[in-house]
Amino acid sequence: MVNKFVLAWYYTCLIFVSISTIGLKTLPAKAQLKLYSPVPLSSEQEITDNLSEEDIPTGEGGFARDYYIDLRKGDQVAVDLVSDDFDTMVMLIGADGTKVGENDDGTDGSTNSLLFTRIEENGRYIVRVRAFGETSGGKFRLKVSRLKAIKK
Repeated sequence: MVNKFVLAWYYTCLIFVSISTIGLKTLPAKAQLKLYSPVPLSSEQEITDNLSEEDIPTGEGGFARDYYIDLRKGDQVAVDLVSDDFDTMVMLIGADGTKVGENDDGTDGSTNSLLFTRIEENGRYIVRVRAFGETSGGKFRLKVSRLKAIKK
């Protein structure tokens, strides 16, 4: 006959080992590995990049990638976004987070995007490249051009 004290000690140890084992199998939550870090962009520089599932989720099934550019009050800019892989959308966001402009489809009837705008304040602006709707992404070309005013 087993002593009640020994039996209670046995079950206590068994419970402790079970809890310890479960605790070892529980993994801590993973921290986000990629911090938000827009890519620098200069005017007149055309870049080729790739939009993927590793980029910023839009909440509409697609993804976005951000670039930043310093612009001055009075600048007239054209943002040209071209892709053969997905339906593009481009957005220009001001330093205060407000949307300055957005374009889905250019005037040529394609799904490429072309945005023209005049800058009202000096600052660092975000150029957001995204896929329209639930389009997944792919390769694209992006160029921001400062337009010169025509002298009279």
